Amino acid sequence: MAVMWEKRLGDTHYEVRSAGGSRRLYTNGVFHSQYNPNNPVTGNVWDLILLPIFFYKPGEIKRILMLGVGGGAVIQQLNYFMQADEIIGVEYDPVHIEIAERFFDICHDNVSLTQADAVDWIENYQGPRFDMIIDDLFGEVDGEPSRAVEVTNQWARKLFSKVNKNGMVVSNFISPKELKASAYMQDSLLQSRIHSAFSLSNPYYENAVGAFLGIESSTKQLRERLRTIPLFNSRQKLSKLNFRIRQL
Repeated sequence: MAVMWEKRLGDTHYEVRSAGGSRRLYTNGVFHSQYNPNNPVTGNVWDLILLPIFFYKPGEIKRILMLGVGGGAVIQQLNYFMQADEIIGVEYDPVHIEIAERFFDICHDNVSLTQADAVDWIENYQGPRFDMIIDDLFGEVDGEPSRAVEVTNQWARKLFSKVNKNGMVVSNFISPKELKASAYMQDSLLQSRIHSAFSLSNPYYENAVGAFLGIESSTKQLRERLRTIPLFNSRQKLSKLNFRIRQL
């Protein structure tokens, strides 16, 4: 991999690297984003965050909130496979926003990026509810990725208070164990809001992505919809999609 750009601010080291046709963001050695303008399917964790949109019919997901933008890989995927009316990205690190706009081509009319603490932003937000909220809030500890905000009862309830009745919350976790211990799985008050729940994983990564829906759905329904999309169809040679899914 070639280093395209790097910057140091205090103890933080940012790098944008090229790998074939892909661009990758590393912060203190932690892999935060990957984007290939020629193929939006990464074969990586970001695909798992994208896939839950296909539980819904085209046009049902109109407003999306993304907490933790990184380089903006998921935003690019969302805009490739669907055209939401609005995507709001909230990112704590201003350098990540600079990188997203400069190297990951985040310059769409329907996308706005805001530099803010996600917890404070959620606490103060008074606008219309979202159809989808993505919680991908990660930092790094000793060179290893770590969730920046623990999914406590308080945090999970706040996210669901900002999402429409039929909408969904998607959260990225370090491991299946962390997902299982999260408030989504433990808080009885949330169960009335969650009508379907799924865990998505990639065999090459430890992460587990939880998708918590306000509608009834199934893994079969998701797979049937994915088969209609060439870049996701496992029978197509160009497909990089590699995922496992199970209902919770």
